[in-house]
Amino acid sequence: MTAMIPEWHWPPDALTLSRQTVHVWYVALEQPAPLAHQLEQLLSSDERERAARFHFERDRRRFVVGRGALRTLLSRYLQVEPTQLKLCYGKYGKPYLAEESKGSALHFNLAHSHELAVYAFTQEGEVGIDIEYLHPLADLDQIADRFFSKSESTILLGLPEDQRLLAFFNCWTRKEAYIKALGEGLSHPLDQFQVSLIPGEPAQLLKVQGSPEEVSRWFMTAFVPAPGYVAALIAEGRDRSVEYWQYFPFSF
Repeated sequence: MTAMIPEWHWPPDALTLSRQTVHVWYVALEQPAPLAHQLEQLLSSDERERAARFHFERDRRRFVVGRGALRTLLSRYLQVEPTQLKLCYGKYGKPYLAEESKGSALHFNLAHSHELAVYAFTQEGEVGIDIEYLHPLADLDQIADRFFSKSESTILLGLPEDQRLLAFFNCWTRKEAYIKALGEGLSHPLDQFQVSLIPGEPAQLLKVQGSPEEVSRWFMTAFVPAPGYVAALIAEGRDRSVEYWQYFPFSF
């Protein structure tokens, strides 16, 4: 699929998540101070400590809103109070639910950039999501040469100048989504697999070095959560559908 502009729906009272469906949520991180304070009350002590370490109030507030929204959404799927949920972290920082928080019932991933956050939830298989705010990069060519595969770099540098920035972030978000789904973060070499990146072409995992069968294991799509952003989603399983929801705290 190409990078689509989804229609973001308000969630119904009875929100259901089927096994073949991935739910993607969009959250604006700039929220009024009273709401940010309300969401902060949902955080664990370690999350509050982490929030307090941010140097700028803007970054602290965005972290609080992002984590408070995550707990609110998880609580809705699992029918558990947000404050009762226990989050754990994999070796490379991927969050997951502890077993006592019905951890086996839901897989999720999240990402944030600038003023937005996106979340993905599924009942079955691993999932990864990434979002980037489109901003100029003076060293775009050097970053691509360092991190992308040779084929990706060649394709990127062969594009017209006015397409390169979007192509770069197409590539970056799709790669990030994949390594986040694996739970390996940037410890996984980005040049060892290839994704599509040309604007307007389908989002795909094209090749994984040493594992040709890996490509058939994943569903990938790209979407534009808001003007000036690009995002990518990847989930285990080929027959997947995606539903897009917008988060509004007072509706929960």
